[in-house]
Amino acid sequence: MFIFISKNNLQMIDKVALGIVIILLFVSMLVLFCFLLIKLYIHKIKSYTKLIYQKDIEFQKTLNTTILETQEQVLNNISQDLHDDAGQQLTYVNFMLENLKLDSPELNDVLQPLSMQISSISDSIRSLSHSLNNQMLMQQDFLKVLEAEVERLQKHGKMEVTYAFKGDRKKQFATDEKIVIYRIFQEVTNNIIKHAKAGKVMIKLSIVPLFVMVIADDGVGFDVTGEALRGSDGLGLPNIISRAALINYEVTIQSVTGKGTTITLSEKKN
Repeated sequence: MFIFISKNNLQMIDKVALGIVIILLFVSMLVLFCFLLIKLYIHKIKSYTKLIYQKDIEFQKTLNTTILETQEQVLNNISQDLHDDAGQQLTYVNFMLENLKLDSPELNDVLQPLSMQISSISDSIRSLSHSLNNQMLMQQDFLKVLEAEVERLQKHGKMEVTYAFKGDRKKQFATDEKIVIYRIFQEVTNNIIKHAKAGKVMIKLSIVPLFVMVIADDGVGFDVTGEALRGSDGLGLPNIISRAALINYEVTIQSVTGKGTTITLSEKKN
């Protein structure tokens, strides 16, 4: 059985088929366009999210840097006041005592211990003034400044302090690195003096080639998951961690209650 299709019908079928093809192509292009549009929007959303995240990090760094600069300015002002006011007054008092000793030799035995005590206090204030002022970090060899702080800690007398260095002493530190490392050293060692009840303290510095500072004590320790890392116990650990982040360093804290604490400050690879 044969079905006869006229020429007109064939043309109509061709037109319908062509229309279907055109519709399919249009739909395909529309789907492709929608896909590309969605992909473009997803890319934009990711880019905006990344940009917002970067801006937030930059803002936090700027905020922390501003806080750090303000703290340093305050410490410098205190240092200057100690040097200019308290230091000079103690020098004047000591001068008066020396004159009194000359005028009244019979009082020497009484005045000499007082004069020695005032001289000791004056030396302590001078040392404290220097440690608060970051200008010496700019003017002196940085490792020697840190080692002077180690010596000051050794003279404290209540703890056995050991020190070791390994590596390249010629490493150049940026100004912000010097300030942050120095303040972290002071913060950690002051915490040991005030809170740790330690008998022994070990300080290690290494530059091979990245800088690492390890400060360990055999004191009372603390719970590293508790209040210490939230900053509610006076140890200032969150401040130490945030300061280290400013110069692309990281802080690791290991502590066991009753067995001591080890705090490590490490320079990150660029």
